[in-house]
Amino acid sequence: MEGYGLTETTAAITVNVAGAQKIGTVGRPLGGQAAKIAEDGEILLKGSVVFRGYWHNEEATAAAVEDGWFHTGDLGSIDDDGYLSITGRKKELIVTAGGKNVSPAGLEDALRGNPLISQAMVVGDAQPFIAALVTIDPEAFPQWKAANGKPEAATVAELRNDPDLVAEIDKAVAVANDTVSKAEAIKKVRILPEDFSEETGEMTPTMKVKRNVVAQKYADDIADIYA
Repeated sequence: MEGYGLTETTAAITVNVAGAQKIGTVGRPLGGQAAKIAEDGEILLKGSVVFRGYWHNEEATAAAVEDGWFHTGDLGSIDDDGYLSITGRKKELIVTAGGKNVSPAGLEDALRGNPLISQAMVVGDAQPFIAALVTIDPEAFPQWKAANGKPEAATVAELRNDPDLVAEIDKAVAVANDTVSKAEAIKKVRILPEDFSEETGEMTPTMKVKRNVVAQKYADDIADIYA
């Protein structure tokens, strides 16, 4: 049963409960709780489970709670039946040079749906178009090499420009692009030589991509995309 909540909401505040479920959403607000979407797409929450404020931090509380509504920092939508869907993080919102707002989370989730892709990071802030960096799943890669007649010892770094591997990743990009508008679609993709990990600094302990670290480490790859 998929649900949604934050530390600031004590626990779950919306849940797909038995008898009232909608796949792809995180459910409707539980009894006594409320959710609405701000003009910029941010999810706002209110109710008995929502915290009163941050401990000894009035400045942070004032920034997070306005007119009794807690500003989550998450982006989402609410359908006509009251079911909430999460679409991304406000602070991760990409604004292209043309002024298009793009939430990367949906595209990245769609890319990771391909068995060959381990991690994905969408880029394009202040750039003319959206692009993506992807890493290859180390467990799926040997099977792909065997099925496509590639040397068993070949590394991702050696094959990152291989036409067959690029074509496979392009298929995943096409699937991801079907979920968004033309202006939000990925125009170019770059396969990185190694996977992200906590040990090498690109992932948090909860397995979230550290976007700033990846952007810095692979700045040359990103620059090449827009060259």
